[in-house]
Amino acid sequence: MRNQLKTAALLALLSGLLIAISHWLIGGTGGVIVGIVIAAVTNLLSWYQSDKIALAAYQAQPVSPAEAPSLYRMVERLCERANLPMPAIYIVPTPAANAFATGRDPEHAAVCVTEGILNLLSEEELEGVLGHELTHVANRDTLTQAVAATVAGAISFLAQLASYGLWFATPSRDQRSGPNPLGMLLTVLLAPVAATVIQLAISRTREFAADAGSARLTGNPRALASALQRLEANARQLPINGNPAFEPLLIMNSFSGEFLSSLFSSHPSTEARIQQLLKLEQELPHQRVQRFAGGSLR
Repeated sequence: MRNQLKTAALLALLSGLLIAISHWLIGGTGGVIVGIVIAAVTNLLSWYQSDKIALAAYQAQPVSPAEAPSLYRMVERLCERANLPMPAIYIVPTPAANAFATGRDPEHAAVCVTEGILNLLSEEELEGVLGHELTHVANRDTLTQAVAATVAGAISFLAQLASYGLWFATPSRDQRSGPNPLGMLLTVLLAPVAATVIQLAISRTREFAADAGSARLTGNPRALASALQRLEANARQLPINGNPAFEPLLIMNSFSGEFLSSLFSSHPSTEARIQQLLKLEQELPHQRVQRFAGGSLR
């Protein structure tokens, strides 16, 4: 419950930032109204189109049971355990290894994996990853993350418009009703950073819960721990291409830049996630202990 309240507060803060930016750019009551309308439309669009927006961002392609029978069987088995409806399955044609889930609710969910992750992970490791994504679906994190990504994208777009406005704006006789020059400058310099920090804070509140959910769903925390270590190594060499606003949807940071990835991380550290999973391994009864092919996790 505390995580849900924290997430709701962060989403409200993100929408409030969008409204404030509109006020700075347009000025007066009209700017506030425009900001409220943009926030409402953005959130409504995210509610109904979140799956399509995220899937398009990574050029994901739908696959049928005939095209990916093993993947379908694995997802079906996990959905039965979790009492979830079967989601749509997508594959991103890239050698980068990653995965994500999206959709406004479990009845309209989609699970997406890359060709790279199918080639990289063992069956048990992939099962752990899919369990993580299905936990996001069950907790409705997919909608929360998609809304945050869309609102953050709108803020970045307005910041870009503000940068043009600083170059081409003409002085206004009525500064009270027109754009606020200081507000425009703050929008250009700080708004995208602030939106990103809030969005990533939302993402980090959900990842540990999804890892724990996968561990309980599969009964094999070590398999997901092994998968996370492999995925981190792969992401450093082959970051996935896509809109950075949707990176929090991914199971692993893309590591497009070492400094920025550590400063603005959409996920807890992989080491912290692994340690939490190994702790869960000791707590779960009748735990299946798997040998880690890539080296010791401890």
